[in-house]
Amino acid sequence: MLILTCPYCGVTGEETEFHGGGEAHLKRFGPGSSDEEFHDYLFSKVNPKGVHLERWRHNNGCGKWFHAARDTVTLEVYGTYSAQTSEPPQEIKDAITAKRPGWSWREFA
Repeated sequence: MLILTCPYCGVTGEETEFHGGGEAHLKRFGPGSSDEEFHDYLFSKVNPKGVHLERWRHNNGCGKWFHAARDTVTLEVYGTYSAQTSEPPQEIKDAITAKRPGWSWREFA
């Protein structure tokens, strides 16, 4: 079971305390986007075996959305951070790289 910590209220709990919201850091396309851009936004998701950046919501707590970096194989959580950031904090990227040298995810490394 995943153990996550909400970066807003500081509560640590099992994944049942939270609700997964899919892949983090997606570029959203609105009116005026091409059909291909909109199609990729809806259907082209990354589902790696290994490190994945995801959105989570603290359902049974403060109700805020945040991001989590976790390993889909080992279920290790490298850290959680604000949903208002455009990329993972450096300390989380460093923690991932220390265990997974050469790691990259989309444009992050």
